[in-house]
Parts: sequence; C-alpha cells; structure tokens
Amino acid sequence: MKDETGSMPGDIPSLNGIRAISVIIVLLSHAGFERIVPGGLGVTIFFFLSGFLITTLLLREQAQFGSINIPAFYLRRFYRLIPPLLVTLAIAYSLTYVGILAGNITPEGILVQLFYFANYFEIFFDGSAKIPAGTGVLWSLAVEEHFYIVFPLVMSLGFLIGLSSRSKLFVALALCGIILLWRIFLVYGLNVPASRTYYGSDTRFDSILYGCILAFAAATWGKQDDRNLSRLSWPEWVLLAAGLLLLSATFIIRDPQFRETFRYSLQGIALIPIFHLAVNRPQSWPFRFLDNRFLVRLGIYSYSIYLIHRVFIVALFDNVELLAAHPVLLALASFGLSVLFAAFVDRYVDRYFRRRRARMRRATIAPTTAQTVPG
Repeated sequence: MKDETGSMPGDIPSLNGIRAISVIIVLLSHAGFERIVPGGLGVTIFFFLSGFLITTLLLREQAQFGSINIPAFYLRRFYRLIPPLLVTLAIAYSLTYVGILAGNITPEGILVQLFYFANYFEIFFDGSAKIPAGTGVLWSLAVEEHFYIVFPLVMSLGFLIGLSSRSKLFVALALCGIILLWRIFLVYGLNVPASRTYYGSDTRFDSILYGCILAFAAATWGKQDDRNLSRLSWPEWVLLAAGLLLLSATFIIRDPQFRETFRYSLQGIALIPIFHLAVNRPQSWPFRFLDNRFLVRLGIYSYSIYLIHRVFIVALFDNVELLAAHPVLLALASFGLSVLFAAFVDRYVDRYFRRRRARMRRATIAPTTAQTVPG
C-alpha cells in the first residue's frame, strides 16, 4: 500500500504501475463493483509487492554496508506511514463527528487504528461498529506492520549466522507451508468464519512472504540479462500464461473452504512469475503500460488513496443521492477526491518527511555500531 522505504520505487521498474492498478481494483470493488472486480486481489498484490520491495532493499543495504540499520528502518517507516494516516483519521473522525460520515467514535477504535491492531479488533471485537465508516481498510496495514516488526530482525539474524539468499528462500517457503497448514486447521478443523483467515496477520503473512521469496530468488539468480527488455522469450510467455491461468483459477473455484485456505497460497505462487517478468522485462508489451506517467504518479499516491478512498465512497453514497444510484459516478467522484487528497498529502505533508528520510539514508553510508545490527 505504500513505499516501505520512503524512496521513490522508480529504481525497480513497473512497481508504481502495479500499485496504481491494485488501488484502482480495490476502489472499484468498494464503490459497488465487488461482483466483477475482486478487491481482495488488489490487497494481496499490495502484500506481495511490499514483501518483494522490502526484501530487495534490505538485501541491497546489507550488500552495500555490511549491516541493516534497524532503528533507521523503523524510523523511516514511521515517517512514511504515520503522517498520512493521521491526516486521514482526522478527516474521517471529523466527518463522523459532524454527522456526514456514518460510524462511531470510540477510544478503543482510535487506539487500535493508531497502533495497528485494526485487523484483530475486527475479528474478535466487531471492530467495524466502533470506528468511522470507511476506515476498516486499515486492517491490511496492521498485517504489514506486524510482519515488519519482526522481519528486519530475522533478516539481520540470518545475515549474522551466514545464511545465503538460497537458504533464506527455503526458510520462507517452509513458513508459507506452515501458514497454509495453520489456515487448513482453522477452517477444516475449527470451522472459523472467513473473517478470521482473511484479516488475521497469522493467516496472511504468507501473502507477503511470497514477495520475499521472489526477492531471495532474484538474489540467488544474480543479474538478469537486460539485453531484451522489450520482448519476452517463448519460455517467458509460457511462464506468464501459467501465472495468469493459476491466478484465474483462484476465482473460478468458488468453494468457501478453498477460498480461505489454498486461495491465498495459489495467488502468491501465481504472482511470482508475473512480478518477475514485470520487473525484468518492463519494456515488453504486456508490461510497458505500467511505466506510463499517469500510472507512475498514481502509484506514488497509492498509499494515501488507499487510506481515504472508502471514507469518500461511504460519505458520498450516504449524502449524494445521484451518486448512490450510479456506481460508475460514485467510483469516479470518490477516485477524483482521493487523488486530490493524495496530491495534497504528497505536496504538503510527505515533502517534509521525505527530506528527513533522505537525510537518514545518507547517514546509513557510515552507520555506527550502536545503530546497526551487524550482518
């Protein structure tokens, strides 16, 4: 949902375009097109992208400096994530307070959203009844933050004991298998509701890990042949088709138990070849559109758009009869407002914190022993 490092992800081709497509999928689904637009897929793509990007950047940091500056990692995330979140929550709670936006204002609701426990609050405490309408999307941020509380520490430990990228890849694969078995036990053994496996960090971590797996695999493969960025070879076409077919199969199979167990695993596997080709063959015709200027800008805005879009959808639906009757108009209006909000945040909020993050990145060139975990 965001640029985890605070750097511009243009160093890795296609990622901003993928972000843009993902946030459009989520917005359209929430605007009334959920029967034909799988909003959950957009979130799963965000998870995968997040894992791939963070792992790639941590591997680069370790290779360049010999260590991962963990305090700086957490501080960069704070600067990137918290300011737009605070602005979003201020708008949502203000709209609810004056009666424009449905929902409720409760101390516990505010706390779980600020401290990234919105997902388990929804699972165990009917959280949607205790927060402003439209802010329930924060569950996915909670999943990511729970993952990244421990991931840099685990990565640093792996570097410390000398694990290769290949070994880390196998560890990540094993964890994905364990999480799948855990979902199977919850669904087939305990018959938990779908919300338990959909929102839970413990049941969705693998959606992030599959992105990590691609990053570890890429590090194992080494530098890719960049002489044919504008075309796919026949084996690559087959790989792309296999990924798309597997992804399609996860929507064709409608069995509820399959959807809450194997679906997430198969989607993660399917995204591996798609992402690999999008990043390494960005100028080929299936992917070149991802780097057009509009989608790149939209990708930069995607985190803020994701935060606010459903607030606007609910507020417009409840207060503008014309938009409530026409989902296309509702989607366009909420999209426009979300982009304006994101542009405002980018210009007047994120700009200051981008400078702070840039200074921190320069400081990591000569990290002190007290600031780093050695690799």
